[in-house]
Amino acid sequence: MKRSVNDLVDFTICAKDGELGKVSEFYFDDHTWTIRYLVVKTGNWLSERMVLIPHLALGITDWNAKTFKVNLTMEQVRNSPDIDTEKTVSRQHEEELFEHYALPVYWGEGFYATPLGMVPLEPDISSKILKEDSKLGQLQHEDPHLRSTSKVKGYHIHANDGEIGHVEDFIVDDEKWILCFLIVATHNWLPGRKILMLPRLIKRIEWDESKIYVDLSMESIKNSPEFDSTQSLSRDSETELSNYYGKY
Repeated sequence: MKRSVNDLVDFTICAKDGELGKVSEFYFDDHTWTIRYLVVKTGNWLSERMVLIPHLALGITDWNAKTFKVNLTMEQVRNSPDIDTEKTVSRQHEEELFEHYALPVYWGEGFYATPLGMVPLEPDISSKILKEDSKLGQLQHEDPHLRSTSKVKGYHIHANDGEIGHVEDFIVDDEKWILCFLIVATHNWLPGRKILMLPRLIKRIEWDESKIYVDLSMESIKNSPEFDSTQSLSRDSETELSNYYGKY
């Protein structure tokens, strides 16, 4: 099923032996647009410390109760490596985290992890859209491809001939945990209108400038199917959208 990321924020997250806290945001891999971590604000039991929970630790989700259950204990989370979620998460931090939780890492040559384990996965977005950071040579110990959903919200979207709006939310597939659509609010250009944008249509992202460039004209976006956020995204509407953008 497809769900809004905004709707998943503030879900309760529970360990095997108690409540850990509330989901505050998600980190995704900008090569595949796959959710890799849940950022959790713990309760008073851990002084409201922010912790990263790998997606691979997720167990059963109770959608009605808005609760994610994880295959971890509170003691494991209490003793997990302290990672500053306000800074770039390094690959070294990730290695320490996965070793602590005894989980298989998701990175590797041509392989990406899914909730079912390590299997080949075709990237949803071409690596050509990624703009290399000019400081990458000095930051090789960091992973520049983990992005925060809360920080990317608000990024301005530019068509080939002008700005069309900003990222308001994301649609995630709750089985594969891939961000399959960006919800774009067209604000002053088309007041009150929202559209869905496929990640594959992105030609580049200027992370430092908070801008996303798509390989479409403003006219093609203007004529695209409108998104109604009050309605569930049906398979028919997904097909209609894919068919429309398939022409470009």
